[in-house]
Amino acid sequence: MTGLALETVRKRQGVTQVQAAKLLGLSQPMLSHMETGKRNVSLEVAQRAAELFGGDPTALPLDPLPRHSDETLASELGRLGYPGYAHLSGRLRNPAEFLLDALDHSDLDVRTTEGLPWVVLRYPHLDWSWLLREVKLRNRQNRLGFVASLANKIALQNGPVVVLNVLEPVLRELEDARLAREDTLCQESWPLSRKQHVRAVRSKLAAHWNLDTRLSEVDLAHYAA
Repeated sequence: MTGLALETVRKRQGVTQVQAAKLLGLSQPMLSHMETGKRNVSLEVAQRAAELFGGDPTALPLDPLPRHSDETLASELGRLGYPGYAHLSGRLRNPAEFLLDALDHSDLDVRTTEGLPWVVLRYPHLDWSWLLREVKLRNRQNRLGFVASLANKIALQNGPVVVLNVLEPVLRELEDARLAREDTLCQESWPLSRKQHVRAVRSKLAAHWNLDTRLSEVDLAHYAA
């Protein structure tokens, strides 16, 4: 989060700098230095500001290293607004960072996996350049390609045009980087017999991205509207 973004979300809520500093646990001069760019906005301050003032989570700093547990990822998905986890509320996290973390898991809870296309639909303006670079470094581009393709299918039926416009170049880049090797959608511990069974019944879209998964847009009707 930049200092300007911090100042913008604060003023949008009608909060003075003195009030905001107290809420954020900072001195007023320190907050002033952050808003004017003399000091960097720390991750803790950015997260707290987004939670207090309703800032866009896509403005939060990005870190490719943190690996969170299934339980933490589920609560973060709920905090991002996912209807399936409305009863959960973890720390607010940049959706691009969340997607990278989730897609890089060897094994992920199926219910959380179902929420990944929703993140793409809800935050189409996330930092795609960063996310694409990071998934390629980890050879996870097929997983992201499948998730983004599912989101695109749903957007074709129900979504705004802006989502389709954003996803078009993203899917082109992922298509160019598509891997030939077979993978799963975050279910690497499946025995070979189960992988072979799923491979025999998977959708054409899953086959295109070389993923052993039965997930399809039909399974996402609970949030597609």
